[in-house]
Amino acid sequence: MTWCANISVMGFEDMKEAIISAKDLSFRYEGKESYAVDHVNIEIEKGSFVAVLGRNGSGKSTFAKLLNVLIEPTEGEISVCSLQPKTEDDAFAIRQKCGMVFQNPDNQMVATIVEEDVAFGCENLGVAPGEIVRRVDWSLRTVGMEEYRKAAPHMLSGGQKQRIAIAGVIAMLPEVIVFDESTSMLDPSGRQDIFDLAMRLNKENNVTVLWITHFMEEAAKCDRVIVMDQGRVKMDGTAREVFSDPKKIEKFGLEAPDMAKLAEALRKEGLDLKDGIITVDEMEVELCRLLSKI
Repeated sequence: MTWCANISVMGFEDMKEAIISAKDLSFRYEGKESYAVDHVNIEIEKGSFVAVLGRNGSGKSTFAKLLNVLIEPTEGEISVCSLQPKTEDDAFAIRQKCGMVFQNPDNQMVATIVEEDVAFGCENLGVAPGEIVRRVDWSLRTVGMEEYRKAAPHMLSGGQKQRIAIAGVIAMLPEVIVFDESTSMLDPSGRQDIFDLAMRLNKENNVTVLWITHFMEEAAKCDRVIVMDQGRVKMDGTAREVFSDPKKIEKFGLEAPDMAKLAEALRKEGLDLKDGIITVDEMEVELCRLLSKI
């Protein structure tokens, strides 16, 4: 049996259940009158790929920190992998199961050699040395960075650093990974690479992914889209449902994907396009359908 197969058996069981549950979840920063997260009630299914959207200050990053117990709720409850952060031991257990990839990978680099950086989390968990070696090998191979294992992280590009940060997270075998605007500092090619990697971890290893982003084209490819504003969930549904009316999402300081806006503009010009177009592939299929009738 290959190590990759072992990873799947050990860490990413194929189950459909609520892996994250928030009940009246609220958080208010010290000195602030309003809540950054305001009585949120939500459940996220195990194995799903969920985009979380919102303008700056909407509460999405605060929600992510609550999931990873970087901060504790002011009110309400949060459960991750059936654990509630009531003690320090609970918080530690949740961080084992819920990894986070931040916007700036430099904030996650702790060692001067790539393989040591990837091993750091496993060492903190008390994983046996031989097991750490196998996990580091697997995670570097998974993110396509095995040839850089002896490199110095500070010499890598932004996209390569982000891959190393992801390798360090997946080496701990989390059931959930929160990507908190992890592609915002990358060029389009780098953004696509990291998004594709997250999608592959979700589809192949059943990792539950929360993808916090400002890029609507990324959100359009997710199973579910949650829109937050002023600390509350304002929209929640499939990407097609959320983006079906570009004007509605604009109320929350966001723009619909380019293809949704193009489809709306073409309909105004008289083209009989079907509803719910949000990706380039869907637009291509629909335009080919119309051209075949000419």
